[in-house]
Amino acid sequence: MITLALSKGRIFEETTPLLEAAGITCLENPEKSRKLILPTNRDNVRIIIVRASDVPTYVQYGAADIGIAGRDVLVEHGGTGLYQMIDLNIAKCRMMVAVREGFDYDNAVRSGARLRIATKYISTAKAHFAAKGVHVDLIKLYGSMELAPLVGLSDAIVDLVSSGNTLRANNLVAVEEIMSISSRLIVNQAALKLKRELIQPLIETFSEAANA
Repeated sequence: MITLALSKGRIFEETTPLLEAAGITCLENPEKSRKLILPTNRDNVRIIIVRASDVPTYVQYGAADIGIAGRDVLVEHGGTGLYQMIDLNIAKCRMMVAVREGFDYDNAVRSGARLRIATKYISTAKAHFAAKGVHVDLIKLYGSMELAPLVGLSDAIVDLVSSGNTLRANNLVAVEEIMSISSRLIVNQAALKLKRELIQPLIETFSEAANA
């Protein structure tokens, strides 16, 4: 049995064609079903539905053999206990620094000002600003990041940006790109050894489909 960890939403939707290329079809819609363990058309493959930020943890500890997680999640996790096998080139976006309109970010950085940064990506933000030599106070938030600069909680945010519509709707502008983001196929280290005959064909099929 192979257990695949996925999160609902965009990653699941964009993973579906890759699964189909491997001959795997999920028999229930995760957006409608309340089940967290979903069967597939193959008796030896099942899908578990977890929060996106938890996918690497399930794979690390062997509760899932393989999973699909964004680069943002993997950087925060640290990658312990798993292999990042393939960049699937799905769920693409960018990790950006954004500020409210009118805030002179470049001048604040040049002048050595200490900035307050709101984000849920603490490790990523810490490493980014440390590399620039910018002193920051990091404020951990879990959602509604765009609100923080508008009410004076922070000078800037670090968050994922796709279309940029949410930033514009809240009078924010992206001022610096930290990294490009896409989703990776990750594999538990022990599972790759013990279940190689089952997992290796999936890796190869996913790689071919992602590069097609």
